[in-house]
Amino acid sequence: MKDIIFATQNAGKMKEIREILKDSGRRIYSQKEAGIDAEAEETGSTFAENAMIKAETVMDWCREHGIPGLPGRTAADFLVLADDSGLEIDALNGEPGIYSARYLGHETSYREKNADLIARLEGVPKAERSARFVCAIAAVFPDGSRETALGTIEGYIGWKESGENGFGYDPIFYLYETDRSTAELPPEEKNAVSHRGRALRKMKEILQKKGE
Repeated sequence: MKDIIFATQNAGKMKEIREILKDSGRRIYSQKEAGIDAEAEETGSTFAENAMIKAETVMDWCREHGIPGLPGRTAADFLVLADDSGLEIDALNGEPGIYSARYLGHETSYREKNADLIARLEGVPKAERSARFVCAIAAVFPDGSRETALGTIEGYIGWKESGENGFGYDPIFYLYETDRSTAELPPEEKNAVSHRGRALRKMKEILQKKGE
């Protein structure tokens, strides 16, 4: 059973990923922990395409440079996972979509991004504030084979930020069944229903079937 390098430097994502995959029996290293200095160009037109670009970029870098943060180990010892995820708002024609992380610029805080999206929805009633989180997980294996898994969660955009448990757009994304934002959910409850949780559990099933 191979360990995992996850192609992200996002601490919030890594916390969720480790919690969701805690029973996988694998060690999970972030790109930073593995000492990998690779940055993918997200040129895909879908979440799945961009996730695969990230995973391939990291695997290619490992094959060329090794694993500086884990001496004595090589690309053959790992499978690489990557995700691309974001928020689609129906009233904004699916924005910010695949540009969620880059919306208003990489250096813009999520508090500013969230405030902007709420302002753009001023006067829009709840029935028309529908939105979803989408997450694609891509896997690249040492033999060059590839797999993808997709997870989504439906909800709506609230009128204000609420909650401290999440990150990114979590404080403005509300669930219909509870009228709570995903940032208000305890971590275990959020991971059970989240787009990332659903995609990662699908990927875990794929890995088990492949015997990886």
